[in-house]
Amino acid sequence: MAKEFKLPDLGEGIHEGEVLAVRVAVGQAVKEGDIILEVETDKAAVEIPSPYTGTVLEIRAKAGDTVKVGQVLMTFSAPGEIPAAAPETAAAGPMAPTVSQPAAVASLTPGSRQGPVPASPATRRLARELGVDLAQVPPSGAAGLVTGEDVRAFAAAGKAMQAPAAARPQPATEVPAFTPAPAPELPDFAKWGPVERVPFRSIRRATARQMSLAWSQIPHVNSQDYVDVTRLEVFRRKHQKEIEALGGRLTFTVFALKAVAAALKAHPRINASLDTASGEIILKKYHHIGVAVNTGDGLVVPVVRDVDNKSIKELAVELNALVQRAHSRKIGLEEFQGGTFTITNAGALGGWTFSPIINHPQVAILGMGQGRLRPAVVRGEKGLTIAARLIMPVVLCIDHRVLDGADAVSFLKMFKEIMEDPDELLMSLV
Repeated sequence: MAKEFKLPDLGEGIHEGEVLAVRVAVGQAVKEGDIILEVETDKAAVEIPSPYTGTVLEIRAKAGDTVKVGQVLMTFSAPGEIPAAAPETAAAGPMAPTVSQPAAVASLTPGSRQGPVPASPATRRLARELGVDLAQVPPSGAAGLVTGEDVRAFAAAGKAMQAPAAARPQPATEVPAFTPAPAPELPDFAKWGPVERVPFRSIRRATARQMSLAWSQIPHVNSQDYVDVTRLEVFRRKHQKEIEALGGRLTFTVFALKAVAAALKAHPRINASLDTASGEIILKKYHHIGVAVNTGDGLVVPVVRDVDNKSIKELAVELNALVQRAHSRKIGLEEFQGGTFTITNAGALGGWTFSPIINHPQVAILGMGQGRLRPAVVRGEKGLTIAARLIMPVVLCIDHRVLDGADAVSFLKMFKEIMEDPDELLMSLV
């Protein structure tokens, strides 16, 4: 009997993807773990491994198709079965050589798998970093796919077979996609000149959906200030070569991560989400901070985890690697999940002041502008003087359902004090 391969659950809130490439052809022999598809979701390009060992009978999708989670994309022959002539489909590629005796499908029971385990490259990298044997991890993804959360739960539990049930990840509850109000009908723009229609999909469409959701659900209030980063810039230049030698980049965003983590600890209601269904505010005891990254395909927000427990050096190296993976679209979906707060820095693009939109379901976002030399009043040994100082604008946008203006002012005050004094920044590490 033919086995159906359906698009697996690619992450919380992800309902569809666009096929970038089909890596196999009808009649081709594949093994469990071989990459068979490349799919672009709202957030990243994902390589999909085969959950089966066998022969491709039918391909029901082609590059450019938009496919839904749970949709059948391919069918495979059963282990040991001699495949019948496959039906011709528009998606099927040229016939590839087959083997007469396909290898048996590896068992998906933890600890007894033979051969590669279905997992994304990011999940495999995470397993290596945590010293976890993927073959021992109980999978929660569709068709036995091991996810990043599976690996983290296994590492936290010690070993799979003795891990308590509470330590194992549960399937994420599907969140209905937000549908904005119908837009009015557009005029025929071609009446006035040449036009080009570009598909509205992937990251751009995801951004539109997320921003529409956030703007319609969250009453935004913003508080603005200016930070004198003159001393911090001296500190940054002094240590940037050392950080570059480690493979990192010492940017103001790196310092902001530490300053924000310290401020969040002092303002726990800003590190929260509002559960309107239960009428509760969820205060998160961890500090995973998202950093907005402008890629050629649009804006994405990978997450730096446990910022409060990492040094400036560690953050500089990790953030640089995260940004590079985001630009190359070689980043795991789990690296976009779990953020408790977001930083967006328009300074690298030359931006000055702006007001960002909160990344729902978070309740606040910090915007940073470019540091520019500005005349400022400086208090020194000779009293007040006017001097050129490197001034950076910042804005904190808050969810007024959960937070008040006083919360924003207090948070920004602490953030400003830390950023303006490198000694205070170093003290925030302890």
